[in-house]
Amino acid sequence: MQDEFERLYENYHHSLFQYLFYMVRDKEAAEELVQEVYIKVFHSFQTFEGKSSEKTWLYSIARHVGIDWIRKQNRKKRKWLGLIGPLSKEDIRDPSPLPDEIVSTKDEVKIVYEAMEDCTPDQRQVLVLRYVESLSIREAAEILGWSESKVKTTQHRAVKKLKDILSQNKEITERRAEQ
Repeated sequence: MQDEFERLYENYHHSLFQYLFYMVRDKEAAEELVQEVYIKVFHSFQTFEGKSSEKTWLYSIARHVGIDWIRKQNRKKRKWLGLIGPLSKEDIRDPSPLPDEIVSTKDEVKIVYEAMEDCTPDQRQVLVLRYVESLSIREAAEILGWSESKVKTTQHRAVKKLKDILSQNKEITERRAEQ
């Protein structure tokens, strides 16, 4: 069991960290959540039936851990906002750069990541699983607990939305350059 657990950790911890980081957008939280995933894996490894691949099983656990964390954060925000009063989005946002913002020096990559923030959470998850983690449609469907057609539809809508956002940004940039 110990060898299996170590193998799973070595093979997937970096990918799970990336997935959770894109989900929660907080490095420290993503690190803690990866540990929580592996605690859950350790406690439930004996009950893993092998109906899906171990990869999709791990991502599914990570997805649920991430969703639980987001829900908890949203409850905290609502509680604090109720005590503090109305704030703008800029007041709440952490101004410090995220690791991917520091590492990615290409403006195009930054623009795509910013555009992804305008997508729905489901669309972002599909984009991360399909294009960042390079998972198949079947694997993404298993992780998300969706049908393959729902993944395809969500992916199509997400890509269309990204194209629209990027096209609008390009037009704005071109107009500014002309002035």
